Amino acid sequence: MNHFSASRQPMPAQRPAPAPGSTEAHRLAKELMDAMNALLGLVERETELVRAGKLREAMAFEAQKQELSRRYVGAVGQLKANQAQLAKSAPELLSTLHRHHDAFRAMLQVNLTVLATAHAVSESVVRGVNAEIQKRNVPNTYTAAGRRAAPGPRHITPLAVSRSL
Repeated sequence: MNHFSASRQPMPAQRPAPAPGSTEAHRLAKELMDAMNALLGLVERETELVRAGKLREAMAFEAQKQELSRRYVGAVGQLKANQAQLAKSAPELLSTLHRHHDAFRAMLQVNLTVLATAHAVSESVVRGVNAEIQKRNVPNTYTAAGRRAAPGPRHITPLAVSRSL
């Protein structure tokens, strides 16, 4: 399942982040924490829906997920641009952000695993349906040596699958 469509909107120009003092550092950290928490909440809900087989409902989160991802990337960019200054002015805050980000990445990995599993299961189902269709359309014939004859191209029926739900 692809979470980012080809019709992405251009990223808004990021405002240059001033060298953070204690107040600015806390604001940048809060922006990142808020973005991670919002994105994580959405991803957890998506994971629950996919596990329950409610793919249409899970796909409805795509636009919101894109927007939250943009917020997250913007906040990470601002913090990266000011990482050296943050390490000097608020090292404990930077350490807290790193720990929170590690937990965030672990939860995203769970989501990716669930999505990969759902993809593999759906692919397996489609392959199984295709194999059954092909078995029914192939005549049971044997060669002169007594082996089962391989079906020719005219006996194979293509299977069309719509990728949209």
